[in-house]
Amino acid sequence: MSRSPRRFVPQVRAWIWPLTAALALGLTVSTPASSAPDDDALRQQLTNILADPRLDGAVADVIVADANTGERIFEHSPNTRLMPASNTKLPTSTAAVELLGADYRWSTDVLAAGDRNGTALRGDLYLRGTGDPTMLAADYDALAAQVAAAGITQVTGGVVADDTRFDSNRLGNSWAADDEYSYYSAQISALTLAPDTDYDSGTVIVEAFPGAKAGDKPVVKVTPPNSYVKIDVRGTTVAAGQRDTLGISREHGNNTVVIDGDIPVGASATKEWIAVWEPTGYAAAVFRDALEAHGVRVLGGTRLGVAAPADAEPVATHDSMTLGQLLIPFLKLSNNMHAEMLVKTIGYEKSGAGTWSAGLSRISAYLSSLGVNTAQLRQVDGSGLSRMNNISGEAFVKLLTKVRAEPWFQEWYDALPIACVPDRFTGGTLRSRMCGTKAAGNVRGKTGSLTGASSLSGYVTDADGRELVFTVQLNNYMASSVKDIEDKVGVALASYSAESAPATLTTGPSATRSTAPAADLECSWQKPRMC
Repeated sequence: MSRSPRRFVPQVRAWIWPLTAALALGLTVSTPASSAPDDDALRQQLTNILADPRLDGAVADVIVADANTGERIFEHSPNTRLMPASNTKLPTSTAAVELLGADYRWSTDVLAAGDRNGTALRGDLYLRGTGDPTMLAADYDALAAQVAAAGITQVTGGVVADDTRFDSNRLGNSWAADDEYSYYSAQISALTLAPDTDYDSGTVIVEAFPGAKAGDKPVVKVTPPNSYVKIDVRGTTVAAGQRDTLGISREHGNNTVVIDGDIPVGASATKEWIAVWEPTGYAAAVFRDALEAHGVRVLGGTRLGVAAPADAEPVATHDSMTLGQLLIPFLKLSNNMHAEMLVKTIGYEKSGAGTWSAGLSRISAYLSSLGVNTAQLRQVDGSGLSRMNNISGEAFVKLLTKVRAEPWFQEWYDALPIACVPDRFTGGTLRSRMCGTKAAGNVRGKTGSLTGASSLSGYVTDADGRELVFTVQLNNYMASSVKDIEDKVGVALASYSAESAPATLTTGPSATRSTAPAADLECSWQKPRMC
């Protein structure tokens, strides 16, 4: 499309400030030779946004492309490998749906090894997991009910927890030690348990309430109730109006949860999701309690990590939701444990080894089939919790463009967070962002956050109805948050029209209001505040 001189002049003027600022801050912006000249105004606006002083000394990788043609509209350091944080879940989730199928389910089984003598099992009862991250206490209760319904009332042996579908490596490569008890860094096991329908596997919910009067110990509630986690109350109830300093943490190497500090009379409960030490034992303990509640007496102890014999008799089974259904809590809430379970499941199903290395190798092969140069990226976990992950914006844009042709694309696309849709299972980690703008209800993407690393990659439709793919990765910044810079990019893309471009240009880096939370963690990870 040709331009009249009248339209071109104000656009030339509009380039002056952004380019001057970009040069001053050391930004290098490339204009793809194949992109349409009508997008000059958009490129000017994006250059302006990236001139934000908070990015001084930081690294930014930003690409915008036409979703249908793959044509690059804007590029800034497109081949720079950065730490993507939870944008790592993009290759993990797409590879999982492709390799496992949207209808894939995990099973959790109970098997009897030994001889039956009336209602007595003379042997062991095996609880076998295959990697289901959605198992709840109610599901273990239902398994116990099936055991009782099968006529078993006594087990002379013990409960044996078979988590051998996956290896025994519980934590990912270079995960931070100070995150060890945080629920978003829970240990990975093929046999686990979630306390809620966010399916935060491998965790318990601990609530500490003030006592009736000053001097009383706080009252503690654990969900689900279990004997596996031990509570050590060291805190104190203090007079109303005093400072609330109560904290909840877990000791290293065991399941002693410490309640420490002060909580005023009448204060709201302090509530934390705490990762357990050794989730296999956690699942086995809850299952064993359920057996007792259903009248099944187990005489022996509990053993962990032993495979069920090939001739063990199936007694009870539970099938998970489908992988397609799991995509909603996984991607909307950026659930790290789901990502890691998927990596190990891919490894087991496709290579016969439930390990990170086997699963990641298959994910890499899938990315290669899409044309992504996997020799130029490093993925060491499924979730992005590791700071060793390095992926370029070019890889993300190629992935996001290519998967649109996959038969499962719509189901996966629907699971991405949506800007400013308040429902947690619809808006997800974008539910409080870009509100009151044309990006609201429009931008769909995967967020990512670690200290000094922030990302947003996904899809948006501009004001002319053109579908765009975009990625924003920001690393090595010192500000508490740069989420509003990502939001400005999303808003600029959603608002852009080639016909009215000169009128929509911003005049400085502070333009475009954002409602993004100021934090270095995913919005959904900040429980129980739920920003």
